[in-house]
This record gives sequence, structure tokens and C-alpha cells, in this order.
Amino acid sequence: MPLTDLPETPSQTAGPYIHIGTMPRLAGFTPYEAELGRAIAGPNCPGARVTIEGHVLDGTGAPCRDMLIEVWQADPNGIYAHPEDPRRADLAKDFTGFARIATDFDTGTFRIETVKPGRVPGRHGRAQTPHLNLWLVARGVNIGLSTRMYFDDEDNHDDPLLGMVEPPARRETLIAAPKSESRYTFDIHLQGPQETVFLDI
Repeated sequence: MPLTDLPETPSQTAGPYIHIGTMPRLAGFTPYEAELGRAIAGPNCPGARVTIEGHVLDGTGAPCRDMLIEVWQADPNGIYAHPEDPRRADLAKDFTGFARIATDFDTGTFRIETVKPGRVPGRHGRAQTPHLNLWLVARGVNIGLSTRMYFDDEDNHDDPLLGMVEPPARRETLIAAPKSESRYTFDIHLQGPQETVFLDI
């Protein structure tokens, strides 16, 4: 039978076991001595410490209590912990740039503790404003959702990606509001009138 005649395999959600596979300690298992993605920036990493708190909300405004969020970011100098970053040799010490965060099973809140990233070089010499890259997955989410989080107290007017978001009012869904000098609030809306801008990457 030609491959073009084969029926499409049915899609399937991530299932209820995503935390067991990716964050087993959260699910009550301890198979690894050190679990991947526990800290973005260790205690010896330089830079301004920040905490971001928020919820992932469904289309009715109810919090999603089993959402997994992966966080990728640059260090305070805008350097990624990635082999393709040409400045990786100068990466800040005690910095991984990656973490896995889960929403609380009872309240649906999440918390990201990290250092504020620097401006990252972009295409055509245009620098990107400090931001976090977020990827979300959970039961009922067939394809992981990618988005970004920017900081309200940064000058975001010339960021290349934010400049592509239309209408301009939608850009606010990507910007965290400051609660204090080092604390921010950022809610992610999966659907509805305040739906967060998600990236097709």
C-alpha cells in the first residue's frame, strides 16, 4: 500500500503521566539524584535576582493545576548556555539558563526564581529586550505552546518580536507587571479575550 494511502494516526494528549516522566519528585518519585531543570541560576550566579509569580488560566478563567512550564533564558549579559552562542565561553558562572516549573496542584500558581536576563543580539543587529522563553504542556494540550515573557520596567519599544504583534494591545499579554523592585506578576491565558500571544515556532 502506498504511504499516501495510509490513514493518519490519531492524535493523543500528553496524558496524566507527564510529571512522572519530566519532574518525578513532584509526582512523588525519586529515581534521580539530581533532577534536570531544578534551577536556572545557582547561588553563585551574578545578576539581579527576580521572582515571577502567576497562573496559567483556561478559557473560563480557571487556573490549570497540572501545567508544566519549561523556561529558557540568557544570562545577565545576554549569553545563552548553548553551544551555538558564540559568547558561551563567557557565560555567567553557576548559570544553566533552563528550568522546569509546574503549577501548584492545589492553587494553580507558578513561581520562577531566576536572575534578570540581559539583551540578546538579534537578527540584522537588532537587540532583543530582556525576556524569558516559555514552553507549556499539560493534559489536553496536544502541541506544546511557546510564548515569551518580557518585563514592564524595561524599554520594550524596539524589541523585534514585540513589534510584530498586532494589534499593539496584544503585546501586553507578553509583559510581566512589577509588584516590587524584584517581583513580577505574569498570568498566561490559554484562551478567551485576554489570550496570551503564542508563537508558531
